[in-house]
Amino acid sequence: MAKNDYDLADRLENFAASVILLYSKMPNSYAAQYLAQQLIRSSCSTALNYGEALGAGTVKDQINKLRITLKELRECLRNLNIQQKAKLVEENKLKELRDENDQLIRIVVTIIKNKL
Repeated sequence: MAKNDYDLADRLENFAASVILLYSKMPNSYAAQYLAQQLIRSSCSTALNYGEALGAGTVKDQINKLRITLKELRECLRNLNIQQKAKLVEENKLKELRDENDQLIRIVVTIIKNKL
């Protein structure tokens, strides 16, 4: 396993942790809590599925896990976009998360393309 694999694993874990930290202070409205809970699930899922990809027994299984990671990252981005449009969280708090989310999507897409 390459050092870059672990760097991406750390970035995905840090992304999930950043989501958790931001939403531990989330307003108590139904919409805010609903989206926050879903974002926490999908952001944590990215790190967990990537970890499974690193331990996959075959390239096919690894690609499948990477595709799940990508799906969850895209879900995170849609969620963050909805929260921004609904003004549930201040834009400056979401910008860093959205930027990192976008970069992570690009990295995972590149990894999948290189494995095909």
